[in-house]
Amino acid sequence: MLVRSIRRLSEKVQEARATAESPRRGSSSEKRHRQTEKDLEARRYVSGVSLLAFFLSLAAGGIFAGIAGSPFPFLAAVLVGVFFLFALKVANQWERAVVLRFGRFVGLKGPGLFILIPIVDEISQLVDQRVRVTDVSAESALTKDTVPVNVDAIVFWTVWDAQKAVLEVADFLDAIALSAQTALRETIGRHMLAEMITEREQLGKQLQAILDEKTNPWGITVQSVEIRDVKIPPGLEDAMSRQAQAERERQARIILGTAETEISARFVEAGDAYKDHPLALHLRAMNMLYEAIKEKGSMVIVPSSAVETMGLGGLAGISALGQKKVTGE
Repeated sequence: MLVRSIRRLSEKVQEARATAESPRRGSSSEKRHRQTEKDLEARRYVSGVSLLAFFLSLAAGGIFAGIAGSPFPFLAAVLVGVFFLFALKVANQWERAVVLRFGRFVGLKGPGLFILIPIVDEISQLVDQRVRVTDVSAESALTKDTVPVNVDAIVFWTVWDAQKAVLEVADFLDAIALSAQTALRETIGRHMLAEMITEREQLGKQLQAILDEKTNPWGITVQSVEIRDVKIPPGLEDAMSRQAQAERERQARIILGTAETEISARFVEAGDAYKDHPLALHLRAMNMLYEAIKEKGSMVIVPSSAVETMGLGGLAGISALGQKKVTGE
């Protein structure tokens, strides 16, 4: 049994190395998850504490064998070391070990140091209960208005029941990724393109509700789903850009027309105010003329008819006469 266990351990280590060295398809988060699972798989059999106990037992057996002059203490130390090698296990603070005894579930162990009965007890899986992130993408999915889009999303999920996650589903990593991709395509088909672009948060909440309902029986909770990007075909993107530009130009012209209407209305009100008050109109005209010529070096040419209309002829003659008298003096 010991030889078989060691052989299984070596096979697992070689498989983990081959998997790490060979290129794999999938997202970066999926690769990280797989690498973490491989590390946990290796720690199911041997931990650092068990290796330390094994070598300490061998060292102690060698010392006692040298003192006693007999190999029996060393053989006993070897047996004790092998027991410690496969009996001492360690789970980190965020991990839970699913323990099977003769193939039947007996409980969860960890975090910390715990002891198993070699050969009888087996760690089925070490489950990481921290929040995990999975990248999900739906390529060429059709929206409700039959527009092909590529949608990228991020799923935040955590294992709240390690027993269900291991016993109810064979590979919960693949189950989460494939379920999220299917739910994303289904959600895209229920919404128009404009809704997907402008209501990403609402789309993420709907997707989270769909996934959470599916994964809860597995002991997994989907905390949130964030739509990272919605890509549309380049031709449709150009058409939408032109449409937006035309819409902005239409709004600009409407605003300009509204301004012209308001200005004309103000002019009508001003005309009504000056209609029965010619003196006020003359004063306003004089003020406008003054504002035009008050700057140094400015010159304004005013038609004679305008001067007569504003009653400025007498004023101009008086002003000229006053200047002549000053010159004569």
